[in-house]
Amino acid sequence: MANTERIKELESLILKYQKAYYDGEGIISDAEFDKLWDELKVLDPQNAILHKVGADSGNFEKVQHVMPMGSQEKAANPEQFLEWAKKHVYEEYLVEYKLDGASLELQYEKGYLKRAVTRGDGSVGDDITENAKKMNGVHHAIYKDGVLVPFTGGIRGEVIMTHEVHKKYFSDKANCRNAANGLMKRKDGEGSEYLKLIAYDALSTDGNSFFKTEQQKIRWLMDCGFNTVRLVICKSPDRVIAYRAKIMEERKTSIEYDIDGLVIKENTINLTDASRARPDRQIAFKFSLEEAVSTIREVEWSISGGTYTPVAIFDEVELNGTKVQRASLANPDTMRQLGVMIGSHVVVVKRGEIIPKIEAVVQEENIQTSPIKYPVVCEVCGTKLVDEGSRLFCPNKQCSKRVLHQLLKYQEVVDIRDLGITLITSLFNDKKLTCISDIYKLTEDDLIPYFLNEESRENEKVSLGAQKVYRSIQSHRKMRLATYIGAFDIEDVGETSAQKLVQAGFNTLEKLLSATEDQIAGVYGFAEVMAHTIVQGLKENADEMRALIQNGIIEIESEEGGKLSGKSFCFTGELVKMKRADAEQLVKKAGGVTKSSVTKDLSYLVTNDVSSGSSKNRKAAELGIPVIDEQQFLDLIGN
Repeated sequence: MANTERIKELESLILKYQKAYYDGEGIISDAEFDKLWDELKVLDPQNAILHKVGADSGNFEKVQHVMPMGSQEKAANPEQFLEWAKKHVYEEYLVEYKLDGASLELQYEKGYLKRAVTRGDGSVGDDITENAKKMNGVHHAIYKDGVLVPFTGGIRGEVIMTHEVHKKYFSDKANCRNAANGLMKRKDGEGSEYLKLIAYDALSTDGNSFFKTEQQKIRWLMDCGFNTVRLVICKSPDRVIAYRAKIMEERKTSIEYDIDGLVIKENTINLTDASRARPDRQIAFKFSLEEAVSTIREVEWSISGGTYTPVAIFDEVELNGTKVQRASLANPDTMRQLGVMIGSHVVVVKRGEIIPKIEAVVQEENIQTSPIKYPVVCEVCGTKLVDEGSRLFCPNKQCSKRVLHQLLKYQEVVDIRDLGITLITSLFNDKKLTCISDIYKLTEDDLIPYFLNEESRENEKVSLGAQKVYRSIQSHRKMRLATYIGAFDIEDVGETSAQKLVQAGFNTLEKLLSATEDQIAGVYGFAEVMAHTIVQGLKENADEMRALIQNGIIEIESEEGGKLSGKSFCFTGELVKMKRADAEQLVKKAGGVTKSSVTKDLSYLVTNDVSSGSSKNRKAAELGIPVIDEQQFLDLIGN
């Protein structure tokens, strides 16, 4: 039912924004409109709205098109484009700018302009001939080398406004496209002289042939004096992707008008395909607000425990409505594979709720770059760092930074809430905590100085705070094996990944500690590099892990029979009856697993806004994952 309501809402919004767009006053950006369109496509792929174009206002005479003016299939990122390219293998790919303006069809008869018709609903549009005649690039008659060309048919182009004109005369409009849409449909025709038509398609309707390929078509339009879209030829899909990255940067300063992507097609003219409402043999490879090209200025090294992670600092860009200047480069191997250097032009991505990252380097000549400097020794203990490719880290287990990070990680995963970050840090600095085992050695007397001043202690006042922390520690001595393993701050082993290992048969501490790299790598989702890191981390912590259990300090719970055993949950948005952390603890106690993102193996997405258009809800709909509210979640666990 929730999906049905959301579909109706999307239909209403899309129709509203389409009408505003075709009436010349767009309300939202193309990118925002595309998000609504894509969401509807996920929820209801066969929806009729997806297979028709908008309609113009009723202010002009309606005229039938002579050539199809449908919409195009879209690829929002390189992955989607490559999926399309697998099914469309061409000897060469013709690539044109996707112009961000308003479509217009010029109808000619024996070389003379008869009508200029807007896109409308794809079949019928508004006759704005008198306005069009004032535009740059609209010819009243077609001449080539001074001779009239007896062309009968349609020429399709995009009406645009240049950045210079927008800045000088129409800066009160939100953007060039909105300004152009408004001017081209004015009844009095005022302002049309500020607009420009750029042609990119032509269709002869009387049997005469003026070109045989798409490339020849653009050349013919140029020879006839039309402004034409830029055309390049790429020999492979990978070259298309590289060209797109280059144009993403160039469009900021080198292109006089707005473009919002590229159109990719084959060289063969395919009239049958072009006549479809949504042609299959070409695709619009869109630029997205989730991607931008920027220049790396420096690389900082973020230290988490003993691991050094490179973070790129680049010129500020806007992604998904937020300004971004930093993105993780993951590890040394990733940097080397990308070929990143200081001064490199890079593609920065931020899709959905994922943090920004560097996806690719734009290959350009004559760019001044310099190598990235790698840290050599640990800034805390002075130990020489180890570069394993997949990570750069301090190998000294006694490094104070590593020890404190492990203590904080243990408190977080085991969820000893009253033993907070500030208290742990103070106890560590005073050498009361030097390892995880020391947490359980703390007495009330050890904790009192952190809650009472000297005078209060001399008066033998009771510290309720110290008592509370002590009781909290003692109440967290029984836990699942996955929680115990995940709490030791081992690289690549969080509670979720530890649970996967447990479910794969490594269901005792000894089985995990004796596992080989090949055995770990054999578990679905664990690669060789990851397996190596895990085995080394388990080996490094094995003595303390065993001792805590053998001495009866920690008891590992049996997971058999848990209500949520084998199930995973992701929580998003606010909960009403409890905090998210409490809900996650309920899942774990019932034998389930919690996740921070929506993946294909997720069992449930829990949210009190089940009809939301958030990225997590859309992803769940796309993957067919059940979306439940808080009460349904509580019913599952029997609360």
